[in-house]
Amino acid sequence: MTDRVLLTVSTTHLPATDLGYLLHKHPDRVQEFAEPTGTATVFYPEATPQRCTAALMLEVDPIALARSRGKRSPDFALGQYVNDRPYAASSLLAVALGKIFSTARTGRCDSRQELADSAIDLEITIRAMGCRDGRTFIDRLFTPLGWQVDATPIPLDDAFPEWGDSRYFDVTLRGELRLADALNQLYVLLPVFDSAKHYWQTTAEVDKLISAGGDWLQTHPDRDTIVDRYLARTGGLDAVARARLAELDDVDATIRDDDAAPRNPTLNVRRHEAVLAEIENLRPTSVIDLGCGSGQFLSKVVRSTGIGRIAGCDVSTRELRRAADRLHVDELTEHQSARLELFQSALTYLDPRIEGFDVAVLMEVIEHLDTARLEALEHVVFAQARPDTVLVTTPNSEYNVLYPALVGMRHPDHRFEWTRTEFASWADRVADYHGYRTRFVGVGDTDETYGSPTQMAVFTRG
Repeated sequence: MTDRVLLTVSTTHLPATDLGYLLHKHPDRVQEFAEPTGTATVFYPEATPQRCTAALMLEVDPIALARSRGKRSPDFALGQYVNDRPYAASSLLAVALGKIFSTARTGRCDSRQELADSAIDLEITIRAMGCRDGRTFIDRLFTPLGWQVDATPIPLDDAFPEWGDSRYFDVTLRGELRLADALNQLYVLLPVFDSAKHYWQTTAEVDKLISAGGDWLQTHPDRDTIVDRYLARTGGLDAVARARLAELDDVDATIRDDDAAPRNPTLNVRRHEAVLAEIENLRPTSVIDLGCGSGQFLSKVVRSTGIGRIAGCDVSTRELRRAADRLHVDELTEHQSARLELFQSALTYLDPRIEGFDVAVLMEVIEHLDTARLEALEHVVFAQARPDTVLVTTPNSEYNVLYPALVGMRHPDHRFEWTRTEFASWADRVADYHGYRTRFVGVGDTDETYGSPTQMAVFTRG
């Protein structure tokens, strides 16, 4: 006995058969993939230059599904076999989509990279998608992402219309999006509609959410609802995810009395603005972002200033690739390329490429190092590189009590978070030893008792 779930992706981009390149699945082939809970099949019902449709059909075996449940899953005896149907169009489909289209979700397509980077006409259908909250909730989640939504409820029984509609919908989404973004949105949102996963979730699930969420999740008006439902019943992982998203970019983690009130500029936006203001006041000719990550701040320096030499470095090659994509490095002219440089470097090892800059920025970097490695960073930045000005930001741990949902530190990768006194003590010691002066700036809303959520030290040489 199996249940079938169907999702289709169509495009009218010309030639439409390029969809096969983007999905890394050939239109002339039918491919089957063994899943722990059944079989997934990818095939193309239509493939012409004018319109191409790829279908993902998941055949769920309820017996295999029950047997695949982890040791932590509750034992409902016969209920395990008859109650798994509601998961089919959400969690199971999302997992299959995530695995089978994993390369497409990264946005990589060597033979059609320009197309993979572009928004194209897309039509996506999801058959029998469970949604306990009705059509309005489907609109709420998909419409802000640029989709036109058509959600038709499925009757409980066609023979008995008086019974009304079920909580399942045939959903069609139409829009112009990058295919990778569309797939990642589905990967995150499908389990959200019935707020259930068919497998036990660990801390790795937060990483999956952050990775698939990209920029669109950070700016979604129902972000907190998405996080809560994606990580439903995980013993606090939703709070970890919200804190990480707040640190990444967009939503202030503090709780407002009126959720309908307009959102203030987010903490990361205000942090960027504060550091950029310091740079603009200094009028440097060169700036380097040490630990630039995916290039969010670096892109603002490039766009907002006329600085002639700008560089970013990070220990992660993956983050550097994201920075290169964000900054459209492949499209830069020769003159623009001479202005901007990205390179891999670890800030605890000597590297002559970080020397010769007027200003160096360490934004939310030091707290990711073990305290035993800070001395090496201090030597590299303040003794070897010796820029005229160093701008360092880090969380103020005193402010954490104002985040009611936060347990522990703001990010699982933080090795420490300092109070204002601890940060000032470290900064003053480093400045005295290396011949700098220090000035301290609070970033974000200031509380009379706990200060600001972010603290910044401005080191000025001489």
